[in-house]
Amino acid sequence: MRFVIGCTFLVVLFACCAGYAQGQQPPVTEIYKIYDEDNNGLLEASEVAGSRYARQFPRWDVDGDKQVSPKEIITFRRRFGIAADGTMLRVPAQKLGGPKFVVPEIADLKRIAKGVRLSRDDARNSAFVLATEPHAVDGMQYVILTDHVEAAFLEPLQKLAAHHQGQILSVADLALLYQRPKQFAELQKRLQEIGPRYVAIAPRLDSFRENMLMGMWELLSTLDNDPEIDVFPGFLVASNASAFSKLVEQSLKHTAVAHGKLRPIAVSQVLSDAETRSLQKAAMLRQHFRKNNLETPVVAIYGKKAKTAPRLKGEQVWNLEAPGGGEFIESFSADLSSKFDESNLIIMHGHGIPGMSCSVDIQGIPANLQGKVLMTGSCFSASPSKSDLPEMRDAPGGYTVQKRDAFVLRAIDQGAIVAFGHQRLSSGFPHLYPVLECWLQGNTVGEGYQRLMNGLINLKEVGSGGFVIREQTKKRPPQNSLLYVVIGDPALQPFAE
Repeated sequence: MRFVIGCTFLVVLFACCAGYAQGQQPPVTEIYKIYDEDNNGLLEASEVAGSRYARQFPRWDVDGDKQVSPKEIITFRRRFGIAADGTMLRVPAQKLGGPKFVVPEIADLKRIAKGVRLSRDDARNSAFVLATEPHAVDGMQYVILTDHVEAAFLEPLQKLAAHHQGQILSVADLALLYQRPKQFAELQKRLQEIGPRYVAIAPRLDSFRENMLMGMWELLSTLDNDPEIDVFPGFLVASNASAFSKLVEQSLKHTAVAHGKLRPIAVSQVLSDAETRSLQKAAMLRQHFRKNNLETPVVAIYGKKAKTAPRLKGEQVWNLEAPGGGEFIESFSADLSSKFDESNLIIMHGHGIPGMSCSVDIQGIPANLQGKVLMTGSCFSASPSKSDLPEMRDAPGGYTVQKRDAFVLRAIDQGAIVAFGHQRLSSGFPHLYPVLECWLQGNTVGEGYQRLMNGLINLKEVGSGGFVIREQTKKRPPQNSLLYVVIGDPALQPFAE
């Protein structure tokens, strides 16, 4: 019976190779060249939907993380004596084992820019960092862009503008600005006349969505002749007027956290024995901060399939079990809660959906985040309440996408002074770390955000006219990587150098 099943798999494999000789598959590299829409070195079911490989995808995805690396396809092929280039192997290969759990130094990770190649393992494990560089800003003014009309939101903004000796520019609807060429051009000209250094973008909650964000990048990257963002940006947004006012008030009173008073905590998620990249990032951060004489408590949340996955050791390590069955962690023990209370920097790596990051439910966010910086590399951590893009039913990690509040917005509502997240499908550590690195060097919120976005603009070669997402059929549009959100006063300095 097993032999018959194996033969059936081979028939399916051979039937999918139109254009190649019988018994030969297309090279794995060609599959990725055709179907890897976002060029991240991984395939998702949505990218091969409707193709000859749609039925193959679940067989390739042996670890069930909803992403397929070239190595997984190669491993699957080798079971049937087929090489990566599509030819038949002379000798059946032995079954490949899983990768070892390695904790590299962050300084040793490859910095990725246009033309830099990654190994398959590094791409799969997100063991790299986006290359970013400073981009000079000539302007000196502080500008607030907003479409708020209610006094409860405008009064805090007026205080912020007065504090920075800046000005407020009102826009009828930030979400639709990109659709109104005349208003867009007028605002562009006004900004060029003012010469801003910092631009705080304060949209209404219903304006806070993907093409509002893309419209801002179109606007702020076209203030001069180069393709990069020419100011230090930041978003000011909260779920209600009270939280919004609190965010601004905290910003006015904030003092940069001195190195000796930095208290980081890292949260990671391990869904299966094979999926340990988030745990690796927590271990890397702990290792990195320890070299600077800072201890980093680590919270590792394990899924039901992570039976033999590695566990970190140490006094300040909490290995927790995720509830499973669509349920997430909603509270922590008293001793762990005290560590969150003591922290001022929370860094999270793992899968996410609206209302959940790293298996932590939105209800599990510490109640008092007063003055803290929260950074999460999870997908949908800054999901808008109203989206410009097609709905997604499934998210990486095997989760079902539901309509719930955004994780980072809840963090802001509960007192966080800065929050980092993504509106859709995040790449996690490779894009989060450059921002953290910039902030830890004593730079402002806006400078770290600008460096990230300019690094991505250069990597993806996005230019004027290419920011706004006009193709509404793709769940992961090419502009997906530009949907990072940093909530916080762009002129605020989170940490002292």
